[in-house]
Amino acid sequence: MPEPEVLPLQVSSLSFQAAGKPLLVDVSFSLHAGKPTCVVGPNGAGKSLLLRLCHGLLTPSGGSIRWAGGTFDQHRRAQAMVFQRPVLLRRSVWANVEHALASRNISRAERIDRVDTVLEKTGLTDLAERNARVLSGGEQQRLALARAWALKPRVLFLDEPTAHLDPAATALVEEIINDMDSEGVRILMVSHDLGQVRRIADDVLFLHNGRLVTHALTSDFLDAPESELATAFVEGRLLW
Repeated sequence: MPEPEVLPLQVSSLSFQAAGKPLLVDVSFSLHAGKPTCVVGPNGAGKSLLLRLCHGLLTPSGGSIRWAGGTFDQHRRAQAMVFQRPVLLRRSVWANVEHALASRNISRAERIDRVDTVLEKTGLTDLAERNARVLSGGEQQRLALARAWALKPRVLFLDEPTAHLDPAATALVEEIINDMDSEGVRILMVSHDLGQVRRIADDVLFLHNGRLVTHALTSDFLDAPESELATAFVEGRLLW
């Protein structure tokens, strides 16, 4: 029996507070099937927080996050998240991916096939037996993407996956992201790199002080910002 459709994801009047301080305020948008969306904004705008809320790691203080259909467990299985600094097990590269699949009760035969497939897709086959903790930063991020990809998510949340990488490692990670997109994985990604945003994203969510200021096509946002705040951010004048 096919899995139910989970998109669009509807975020309505989303708010989040910590210690009485509002960190996200009245954020609303829809995530439909399509090309990647990037979340941008200055430090402290609420970008990573928004992803964690959408992924279900935190409970909103107000508003709602609703998937189109399915049960809570189906929603959980339909999505994955890769963090800026991925948490890896003290195991081999191969075992890190296999463990994620075992936690979903996937059969041994299918686990072997999926692990081998995603390691090849992410260029990690030759590193399969290496301890994941001794990989370079770029290799670790590719492993985190491989681990997520093996789960066959329909929605992938990425929190600045290239933030600490050099240009060559960044290019490899972007290639993987593009490959996942081409396979139909819906991507919502935080990025500080506006060049990367232009290369990857079809549209942009611009946050400032916990509020959604603009939701626009990438070309419109970068080339013809519709507000003074957006203009200041694109020009590098908006720091907080």
